[in-house]
Amino acid sequence: MTLASDLWIPNISVVEKIIRPILVYFFLLAALRLGGKRELGQLTGFDLVVLLMLSNAVQNAIIGDDDSVSGGLIGATALLLTNYLVVRLVYRHPRVQQVVEGRPTLLLHNGQLISENLAKELISESEFRTVLRRQGFEDLAEIKAAILETSGSITIEREMDLPTTVEAAILGRLERIESLISAREGQG
Repeated sequence: MTLASDLWIPNISVVEKIIRPILVYFFLLAALRLGGKRELGQLTGFDLVVLLMLSNAVQNAIIGDDDSVSGGLIGATALLLTNYLVVRLVYRHPRVQQVVEGRPTLLLHNGQLISENLAKELISESEFRTVLRRQGFEDLAEIKAAILETSGSITIEREMDLPTTVEAAILGRLERIESLISAREGQG
């Protein structure tokens, strides 16, 4: 073989080059879905190492016995096209989205931790409290709801704030001003 044929001619069939990355794509999609939402949105150092090793582990399954440029391009195109089609399918069919992405998980409601949901998502209470502090919440009573989204991020809904003493003082002054204005209008 010449350099040109080694570079451009795949060692395996084009059909196999297309099927391999599609199979690996769906395997990884299912594996990450089963791994939980945390894997996607809140990577720890351990999670990053696993993802890097995972990509290396499936590399040969994707490319097979082929080091050609065209074989790599065919595999990459198959991956990108598969992802494009799956994203479109998920967008158009909410039921498919629920299967692929799962459902959001309520972690805290009305200031009360939901320990079984934290355990189900493998999030420790201290780790969860760290996330809350990063978002500016020190006291659980400040939070109406905290939801682990399907993306792995945590959405926090603040409990309705009670007026502070400053706000209460301003409201009191406004009420007095309104009553003075009403009294003057009544005189005129």
